[in-house]
Amino acid sequence: MIKSTLIAAAILSATLGGTAQAQPPVFAPDRIVPESRVEMQLSFAPLVREALPAVVNVFSTRTVQQRPSFFSRGPRSREQNSLGSGVIVDASGVIVTNLHVVNGADTLRVVLADRREYEATILLTDERTDLAVLKIETDEPLPVLPYDMSGSAEVGDLVLAIGNAFGVGQTVTSGIVSALARTDVGESDYAFFLQTDASINPGNSGGALVDMDGELIGINTMINSASGGSNGIGFAIPVEMVRLVVESAMSEGELIRPWLGASLQPVTGDLAEVFGLDRPRGIVVNEIYPDAAADRAGLRQGDIILAIDDVEVNDQPGANFRLATHSVGDDADFTVLRGGEELSLEVGVSPAPGDLDPLRVDFDGSSIMAGVSLVRLSPAYNETIGVDPFLDGIVFLSIHRRSSAARQGIRAGDVLIELDGYRIEDVEQARDILDNIGGRGSLPIVIERNGDRIEGLYRY
Repeated sequence: MIKSTLIAAAILSATLGGTAQAQPPVFAPDRIVPESRVEMQLSFAPLVREALPAVVNVFSTRTVQQRPSFFSRGPRSREQNSLGSGVIVDASGVIVTNLHVVNGADTLRVVLADRREYEATILLTDERTDLAVLKIETDEPLPVLPYDMSGSAEVGDLVLAIGNAFGVGQTVTSGIVSALARTDVGESDYAFFLQTDASINPGNSGGALVDMDGELIGINTMINSASGGSNGIGFAIPVEMVRLVVESAMSEGELIRPWLGASLQPVTGDLAEVFGLDRPRGIVVNEIYPDAAADRAGLRQGDIILAIDDVEVNDQPGANFRLATHSVGDDADFTVLRGGEELSLEVGVSPAPGDLDPLRVDFDGSSIMAGVSLVRLSPAYNETIGVDPFLDGIVFLSIHRRSSAARQGIRAGDVLIELDGYRIEDVEQARDILDNIGGRGSLPIVIERNGDRIEGLYRY
């Protein structure tokens, strides 16, 4: 190859009258022809042989109620079966899979690669990451797929996807890592995925994405496909999040999420110009919740977070994911741009403040606000119901569409500020005022909606 390139350069030089200098050949990786029988027999088989026993099939059964037909006298039920995959992550029989594989199941059955079968119980489920941790009881240690926590995966790395594709049995497909941090797919705050072109099909959900060291780098969870089959765009939950969920299930039995307490905005081209950046990068801190982790660490409005734990972040889901891979009590290292200078901040990882299960008051037909539900919002509770974590106060959680409150224009999500001249501090206070109101026919009310204060009379 090199010889022919030099000949071509010499011909070019002669054509130009000998004035041109011979140029060195442009570098291109040589394609190597196998030179021995050993090289011709290179295979993933040794890697698969080690990994396959730690990947299991998961079968779930649930009872589904059907509407009565014209010929039936009452509701009927039938069993609905679904299948998926799972990965053994602890020799005692701890298995991680996708929540959507086991969600709503009445019974769960796990089948190992050697065809042994076990009944499984659920240790923990987490809707926001679509992960579930199962446990089977066994008298002997099971094969385990080790975590790859090196963080060394790169786009272009070879990977294998192992799972029960279409229910035909354990299937292995190969591909590469197509992208490392996809945050524009899925609907969760922790939508942060590895993308691969290794074939992932129905039944692969909960299966393993394995690197060339035979270690787990992700749990296969979904595909991008109009037909339902693999089109080469599959997504896996990164191993950092998988390990955190598994460790939570094996220790305290619940997942306590870290919360930064900052509202973040991606740096666009226009913002990059305003901040004097050479290119769009990082995320701008727009708002900080008082006494949350960001506030205690010294983050300020207008700071640009460039990286967390030396990993570049460019949107809120990416920052949420990086923080969520820490346990409460850890410190996360933030690289921040402030006033044109980079600085490092240690952010102590802590949960969102507030009550996860606050008192809720539902007013019945005897109340002048029948059909209304009130609750105190907080960052902790807001995250469980999927509303803005910065929304605070006593809030109309739900309003019946035919209620007096609905007819007078009060909406779910409105914040109750005052009733009858009293500033409302908790739901019990609001209930006491409404239960003891006289027969005047109306009372002053102040609510807040999208930052606007609205005053009026509530008529009853």
